Amino acid sequence: MGTQQPPPSDYNGDNMYNNNNTSVEKSAKQKAIDDWLPINSSRSRKWWFSAFHNVTAMVGAGVLSLPYALSELGWGPGVFILVFSWIITLYTLWQMVEMHEIVPGKRFDRYHELGQYAFGEKLGLYIVVPQQLIVEVSLCIVYMVTGGQSLKKFHDTVCSSCKSIKLTYFIMIFASVEFVLSHLPNFDSISGVSLAAAVMSVSYSTIAWSASLAKGVQEDVQYGYKATTTPGTVFGFLSGLGDVAFAYSGHNVVLEIQATIQSTPERPSKGPMWKGVVVAYIIIALCYFPVALIGYWMFGNSVKDNILISLEKPAWLIAMANMFVVVHVYAMPVFDMMETLLVKKLDFNPTRTLRFIVRNTYVAFTMFIGITFPFFGGLLGFFGGVAYAPTTYYLPCVIWLIVMKPRRYSLSWWINWFCIVIGVLLMVLAPIGGMRQIIIQAKDYKFYS
Repeated sequence: MGTQQPPPSDYNGDNMYNNNNTSVEKSAKQKAIDDWLPINSSRSRKWWFSAFHNVTAMVGAGVLSLPYALSELGWGPGVFILVFSWIITLYTLWQMVEMHEIVPGKRFDRYHELGQYAFGEKLGLYIVVPQQLIVEVSLCIVYMVTGGQSLKKFHDTVCSSCKSIKLTYFIMIFASVEFVLSHLPNFDSISGVSLAAAVMSVSYSTIAWSASLAKGVQEDVQYGYKATTTPGTVFGFLSGLGDVAFAYSGHNVVLEIQATIQSTPERPSKGPMWKGVVVAYIIIALCYFPVALIGYWMFGNSVKDNILISLEKPAWLIAMANMFVVVHVYAMPVFDMMETLLVKKLDFNPTRTLRFIVRNTYVAFTMFIGITFPFFGGLLGFFGGVAYAPTTYYLPCVIWLIVMKPRRYSLSWWINWFCIVIGVLLMVLAPIGGMRQIIIQAKDYKFYS
């Protein structure tokens, strides 16, 4: 018998056992963190969750500004741009649904994860995350403004003889609702609120166009451009483009919505997700087009930047519509980004205290900005171009060209490049009009009035 050789000097059975235990502990800890994060590993939802989540994500403050957008764009260009945007954004949303599981065995549950796959780990973050944050933060700010305006309109309609209350206070009241809703832990937990928000979105959109129709065409209605000068008309047109872009703003959460849907090799998640998207987009068309066309037809270029503000009677119906605007949840992806950074990169413990501090701070920040700059129309035009055009109109097309590699000069190649050119022009031009509108409104504005 030969002499048994000792194990190599770097071999240690106990160490290997300990290393395995450490790996198991790290894996368990990682799973616990992933389950704690808002965009978690639950995959139990069906296609109808996709439908009402997408309706909630898309139909909101933007639909209320569409008649005003038509007054800036004019009948012909306005209707064309509204329909054309519906088609383009449905196409780019389809692309994102298709790319959710483009890599076998992997799911891109967040927009920036798909961006990292296309552009690289670091560049993908630098390209996607800033734009996505601008979209979501700006939308929360706009909702602070429109929520406050709607509450004020409700108060003034129900109690017309009461003393006038500052818009600032109504924004703070609206924010108090958001402080509560922000502590729903994850996407699954907001399903009930999201369903209620979807129903209310359809409800106040229906009230907006039906009440406008009942009011009838106003005396001396004019359909020419609102501005009386050529520069004013041009800048107004650009702002109108931003208003329309803002209305189609649901792409930032589409992958997060799809992440909640069950998927198997035989039945991938893109099937039920796309079914829900189609239903949602039909509902969106039934909300957007009547509100925009009937609202502008009835009021012409005298329409307010929020159609509900233009309506007065029947008082109970208008009051109800303004209350419906209050319930909306859109900040979950922002919470996911912030909490992921804190617990994964900065090693904070995933606790309720951390979540309480982070989310309350975020809601307080958006409330403060909304109170300070309550320029509804200008904010829509500016943010619609700066951030919504990239993330909705052309970034999915850029990723599609990189990932799917369609044949050069093929139909897919041309369509994607066309969308990219349109989206870039929108991103460059629309913020100019929106910023000018903010500046004009700010001239006579008193802070915290």
